[in-house]
Amino acid sequence: MRECASCGRNLPQSSYTSNQFSRSPGVSRCAVCVHGHQADVPLASKVDSGRYNISKTGGISSHALRNPFAQGAFRWVAKGVYDSGSRSGQACVAKWFKTGAVFEADYFTLDIKAVDKALEIVNRFNELNIINKSVKINVPDVWIFEDSSEEGAEEWAGQHVLGEPFIQNYQKFNSNTGWFDDSIQWGEVMQALSHFSYHVSGGQFVLCDIQGGIYQHEVVLSDPVILSRNRDYGVTDLGSDGISTFFNQHRCNNYCRSNWTRPANPAQIFRPVAGTTMMRRLVPTRQSQPNRTYYP
Repeated sequence: MRECASCGRNLPQSSYTSNQFSRSPGVSRCAVCVHGHQADVPLASKVDSGRYNISKTGGISSHALRNPFAQGAFRWVAKGVYDSGSRSGQACVAKWFKTGAVFEADYFTLDIKAVDKALEIVNRFNELNIINKSVKINVPDVWIFEDSSEEGAEEWAGQHVLGEPFIQNYQKFNSNTGWFDDSIQWGEVMQALSHFSYHVSGGQFVLCDIQGGIYQHEVVLSDPVILSRNRDYGVTDLGSDGISTFFNQHRCNNYCRSNWTRPANPAQIFRPVAGTTMMRRLVPTRQSQPNRTYYP
C-alpha cells in the first residue's frame, strides 16, 4: 500500500501506473489523480475483475462438439457443464480453432496473453469507479479432452481447447476495425473502455472487439482483442493502423474523460465491420534474379 501524493489515499500498487509507482513514496500519484476525473472516486481495495473456471473438469458431449452452438471469426464454441469444484452443475464452454485439431497448449499462448493484458486494463478501469457496475472478463484455461466410453469421444482425446464459464445474452459492443454499437448504454461504456485502454497504456494498446453478456450488476466479457504498436497479440492485432482506425471512428461520450489522450489526426485504414478482422504477418521476399538465371 502507498499513500498518493495528491489525494492522500492509501492505495495498492495496482492503483498506480508503472511510471508513477517507480517514483518514491510521497511523490507518486494514483491513476485517478493522473488520469481520472474529479467526480471519479477510486476504490481503496485491490480489484480483480477476472471470472474464473474455479472447477478443473467439465463434461461436453460428442454431440455438442459435432454441433457447436456458436462460432466466432476463427473458433467454434460448444456448451457443456462443470462436474467438479464450486461451479459444479453450472454451464461452461469449450472453444477451438476452425483450422483443425490442436495437441499443444502453446498454441493458445497469444489468446491467454491478450486476456491477461485485457484483465490488467479492466482492473484499472474498475478501480476508477467510472460506472456503478462492474466489468468482468472471462479468464480461460487450456483444457485437454480425455477419452471416454461415449461414442465418438476417441476422436477428441488429447486435443486442447480453451475452457471458460458460459456467458448468457451474448452480444458484441465493438470490433477491431472501429465498428461499434452505441444503441444501448453499455455500448457507450465499452467505447469508453477502449478509449481508456489507450490512455492508461500511454498510447501503446487499445482493448477492443469487446463482446459478452449483460447481467444485473455487471457485464462479462470474453475473447478480447488487443491492438498494439508492435503487433504482439496475434492475427487480430491490427497494430498502429488498427489503433488509428478506432480513433477515426470513435466519438467521445459521457463516459469518456476530457483529459484522456488520443492520437492526433487518426486515419481510417480499415473498413469498419462488425466481425473480427484478421491480418497475417507478411514474409518478405527478394526480387527474382536476372533473366540469365535458368532453372532446369
